[in-house]
Amino acid sequence: MSPPLRKVVFPVAGLGTRFLPATKVVAKEMLPVLDRPLIQYAVDEAVEAGADTLIFVTNRYKHAIADYFDKAYELEIKLAEAGKGDLLEIVRSVLPAHVRCVFVTQPEALGLGHAVLCARPVVGDEAFGVILADDLIRSPGTGAMRQMAELASTHGAGVVAVEEVAPADTGRYGIVDAEPISERAARIRYVVEKPKPEQAPSNLAIVGRYLLPARIFDLLESTQVGAGGEIQLTDAIEELLHEREVLAYRFEGQRYDCGNKAGLVGATLALALDDPELAPLVRQAAASRGQN
Repeated sequence: MSPPLRKVVFPVAGLGTRFLPATKVVAKEMLPVLDRPLIQYAVDEAVEAGADTLIFVTNRYKHAIADYFDKAYELEIKLAEAGKGDLLEIVRSVLPAHVRCVFVTQPEALGLGHAVLCARPVVGDEAFGVILADDLIRSPGTGAMRQMAELASTHGAGVVAVEEVAPADTGRYGIVDAEPISERAARIRYVVEKPKPEQAPSNLAIVGRYLLPARIFDLLESTQVGAGGEIQLTDAIEELLHEREVLAYRFEGQRYDCGNKAGLVGATLALALDDPELAPLVRQAAASRGQN
């Protein structure tokens, strides 16, 4: 049995070049899906999983995320004076009172593994989660990170989220070779970072959710620069497999890769179609376009 998940790391230091010029001034994690930024969906998922300490690994230029989770005194006063209690509650509810945010600077863009390593002083010696806000995962019930935390607690193992991808896309992901132990979970044998399709051991790709033991920090310290000239988290996970069990988990839910325009539009449309007020407008717009 593993202890409850308390800390989740959010690597948010990326420059978001696929969304330029908007990301010259707006962090990509602050891009909205309907009326909420991507980072809010990620934070809500972490809090649902039990996290009370959220660690944002950012760069020295990005302040929007810290501003978003900070208290907005002037705005709250104006909303209160205007009698807009519903909007005031929305502003105040972005973060539960028992949850704290910690911001850590990644001095150089040296990859996901390095970003996670930057969180070590805050995480300490306990297991922790990692959520990539680019990957918005909508689940029908329990969120993906909570699903993973429950699996980790049962097996006393690390867990990474995976999903099947087209064989032609294996070069974009860490790909696992794994032995199934249940309908959705499998014991990872080894991991290959961004293999060509003909070299991929499967089409099970690691996506933006991880639940890892603190031991991963020691392994990241000694991890050499890998694919893309960066310190890869998957390389450290491959080393971890020599010491302990790590499970691949096919989560219940739909993932939207909001690190690109198509994924962001897809997530926006999906949420809009679930909104009773917006759904008729979306369908009407689609029908009108089809008639033109």
